[in-house]
Amino acid sequence: MGMSIWGKIIGGTAGFALGGPMGALVGALVGHTYDVYAASYAHDQQAECQAAFSIALIALSAKMAKADGVVTRSEILAFREKVDIPRKDIDTVSRIWEMARRTPDGFEGYASQVARLFPAASAVLEELMGLLFHIARANGRISDEEADYLRKVAVILGFDDQGYERLAAIHGDEEISPWRVLGLDPSASDDELRKAWLALVARHHPDRLIADGLPQECIKSANDRLARINAAYETIRQQRKAS
Repeated sequence: MGMSIWGKIIGGTAGFALGGPMGALVGALVGHTYDVYAASYAHDQQAECQAAFSIALIALSAKMAKADGVVTRSEILAFREKVDIPRKDIDTVSRIWEMARRTPDGFEGYASQVARLFPAASAVLEELMGLLFHIARANGRISDEEADYLRKVAVILGFDDQGYERLAAIHGDEEISPWRVLGLDPSASDDELRKAWLALVARHHPDRLIADGLPQECIKSANDRLARINAAYETIRQQRKAS
């Protein structure tokens, strides 16, 4: 079994340069400037994106807990529900999370740094937002402070108001209709339904997301999203067959 993304981040073996707020955060943990790796590792854009996504997820969830003013065990468990952390790396991830929560800098730098590595409002950044919504929802509902925080992060990641409202509907407190999952109106034709479903499957397919920079450790979230898309499509098909 290969080294996890967490081991690569701390061990400096991912083969990328990572400066900015993320580099400073991890550098404070490992005790040295964290912006240049050994020359024996070639620059790897995918590795850089995966590491940035992972650090951004930790830092942004930690800052969200700080914004809310309350850190609960349920939020920590929610993080681990969707993110694979090997037992040997739990302490490392916990230390990064706690350090990010305690640092005086805001969340904006982390959000801006990860946003520069991906297309605006891309499917990978949707996964990041989805994970943050999942963590925010851990206490039973998303607080006003958390909702305000999530909206601000979404803006930095390139989502407009409509994009944010769609994310909030899909990942929010309430159950939504299969039509909303697919982004369609119930008046859509069968052909429009199938095209929308296929487009979403292509956009959110785990293999594509991994290639675009989603860490393997976050694949459960992507699989869950794809399952929701497929379930919504099948529900509508069955409803139409029965009518």
